[in-house]
Amino acid sequence: MISERVRLWLERARDGYRIRDAATEALVRDDDPRIRVVKVAGVSYRLDELQDDAFAPGRRLVLAPEPENEHDPNAIGIWDADRRVQVGYVPAETARALHATEWQAVSLVEFREDGRRAGLRVLLAPSDAWVGTPRT
Repeated sequence: MISERVRLWLERARDGYRIRDAATEALVRDDDPRIRVVKVAGVSYRLDELQDDAFAPGRRLVLAPEPENEHDPNAIGIWDADRRVQVGYVPAETARALHATEWQAVSLVEFREDGRRAGLRVLLAPSDAWVGTPRT
């Protein structure tokens, strides 16, 4: 059986974007088996980095495997698109099931406290998925 390429577009929501299926225009739920939506782990250690505009909702991100990570050889770092700044990690339970090179990442929803970004939810989609430019 040949699987269909995932085609998604992002639609502006209150604190970021929600996901729609490009073929049906239906909302895509966070628990859809074709994707993963994860809260970035470890942002509390990188709150200053998290303020960088490169992590604003709708921005493309880089997934970087860390096989030499002394705490977790399955660790996958989440970086800005230019790989200048790391914001955190894919949660460990999700990272164990992924091969970072087979997935792409887009900043999806931000959580704010006292006017600053305090957390981030990220869309993980297959690397061959089409993720359209965010719509307003």
